[in-house]
Amino acid sequence: MKHKAIAYFSLTNINIAYLYAMKKILILVSVILSLAALANGQEAKTLLWKVSGNGLAKPSYLFGTIHLICPSDYMWTEKMQQSFVACNKVCFEMDLDDEETMTAASVGFIDPSGKKLKDHFKPADYQRLQKFMKDSIGMDMFMLQAMKPIALESIISMKSVKCKDAMSYEETLMKKANEHKMEVIGLEPASEQINALDHMPADSVVISVMELVDSFAKSKREFNELMAAYKAQDLPLLYQKITGVGGVGDGIGVLLNDRNKRWIDRMAVKMKGNAVFFAVGAGHLAGKDGIIALLRHAGYTVEPVL
Repeated sequence: MKHKAIAYFSLTNINIAYLYAMKKILILVSVILSLAALANGQEAKTLLWKVSGNGLAKPSYLFGTIHLICPSDYMWTEKMQQSFVACNKVCFEMDLDDEETMTAASVGFIDPSGKKLKDHFKPADYQRLQKFMKDSIGMDMFMLQAMKPIALESIISMKSVKCKDAMSYEETLMKKANEHKMEVIGLEPASEQINALDHMPADSVVISVMELVDSFAKSKREFNELMAAYKAQDLPLLYQKITGVGGVGDGIGVLLNDRNKRWIDRMAVKMKGNAVFFAVGAGHLAGKDGIIALLRHAGYTVEPVL
């Protein structure tokens, strides 16, 4: 399976700059966790859905994000804004406003076995990787030796974005939440997201890293195609692009389906007595095991907001 993580971090000291960088890796790691699969049967081209019924006093909303986007591609419609301000809480996959959560998650990218990053690669591959990282990414591999291979893939993938000042929906929505004095909450603790990533075998990730190194120009084109599908709010097309890049493999259960199923009961608790704006990776929305279908199965009315 080809993983499409997007992130940036620095391995100097655990200080303010480090924590900010680690927050980036967690809110932008989407392409691994949130765009791995979307299913056919999406009935409307929209990223925004209204959740009502089943005893809810007020409707809540579900919004599919992409975790890294150029400012020129960023879109936020009047309907999105109206739905957002109609809520009193905003809920992400994790509580991105909690420093303890972000610190705990950042530790999850460090290999607890003490194995160095270079030890995961064949000597010849590692030499190519070193040169690529220095010439194309501008980073010294020495800085990354304590990290798991998935973190390295994240750094490389980030460079697929066509602009240098990329932003994320999570960060912009957090700012909006602060402006409107909305509480920021999360659907899962950091440990669950890290555990999902850890279910991807290191050997598989290493293969994916070398694929990125050897076909970097292609990766950039593929990401731009994903971005175009997202901007069109065309979830079926986005699904086709993702699955065309690489098979979703056995990891889809842990990365998406299992998490979606855990989230439904948690969403139900959070929506009881509150209007919540749920902002999660777009890959979690559709399919028979997607959030939309699972909420409907649980008795909620889920309607597209066009």
